[in-house]
Amino acid sequence: MIKAVLWDFGGVILSSPFEAFNKYEAEHDLPTDFLRTINATNPHENAWARLERSDISAMEFDTEFANESEAAGHRVPGADVLAILAGDVRDEMVALLDELKASGYRLACLTNNIGGQHSSNERSETIAAIMARFDVVVESSKIGVRKPEVQFYETACNLLGVDPSECVFLDDLGVNLKPAAEMGMTTIKVISAAQAIRDLHLVLGN
Repeated sequence: MIKAVLWDFGGVILSSPFEAFNKYEAEHDLPTDFLRTINATNPHENAWARLERSDISAMEFDTEFANESEAAGHRVPGADVLAILAGDVRDEMVALLDELKASGYRLACLTNNIGGQHSSNERSETIAAIMARFDVVVESSKIGVRKPEVQFYETACNLLGVDPSECVFLDDLGVNLKPAAEMGMTTIKVISAAQAIRDLHLVLGN
């Protein structure tokens, strides 16, 4: 029986940052998915992973990402990447959070994120209002562990007081879903909001 619904944030509640990456690539004559490739190379110890664990500062990331991208053929300042991360809020997903909360499901946000202020006050207030809907928010920048590390999912389950088998987890990246599934969670890969909502209702039987 599913008791808790676990959510990734960017690419699930928000539109995918990969869309912004592709726009940047087109505007700067970079190969399509170049930025995504940099983030996927040495994924546990690259600049991106270390920033999400708060092992390095945003300033250090600016230089280290630039060096990594240059080694791959095109130098891109890390600051440029941070500037385009913000996605658009998917209102239908926020409405679904409210629906599930009213139905008694426990809700958790599992997000690989970056510490510090990186958006306007108005946007920060919007994000805070969404985050307030969750019973538990697990942030890589605060606990020093990130998806797909198993400890990240274990932390969420412990804070919620549920077994993995009682959870369904939505994420837009298969690499993040794999360890959750191996722990016994039901997983949904998010391609679009409509598809995710449909698949979740099927899992929950409502």
